[in-house]
Amino acid sequence: MKIGQKPELPGGLPQAALAKQAKSPATAAEGATKDALKASAAGVPVTVSTAARALDQTARTTGDFDAGKVKAVRAAIDKGTFSVNAEAIADKMLTNAQEILSRSRG
Repeated sequence: MKIGQKPELPGGLPQAALAKQAKSPATAAEGATKDALKASAAGVPVTVSTAARALDQTARTTGDFDAGKVKAVRAAIDKGTFSVNAEAIADKMLTNAQEILSRSRG
């Protein structure tokens, strides 16, 4: 299995096609808004629905990560106090492997 490729997807699909399939509605709305801006800049009149605007605002306000945690980890790395819990990582890897194997069998 290649890194970044989902095990349940066939290996023949190009990565670009996988990325398009994996877009969430919020990401799709962001793309639609960006496309609308490009078309608007080109002189083509474009209207964006209120639903698309709401999705775009939701995507901007909802973070996929905890910025405070990122700052704390960065500070620990800078100070040289960041430590990796190898046992926790190994446990998560084993859990992921079990999940993948159970999907392929069932």
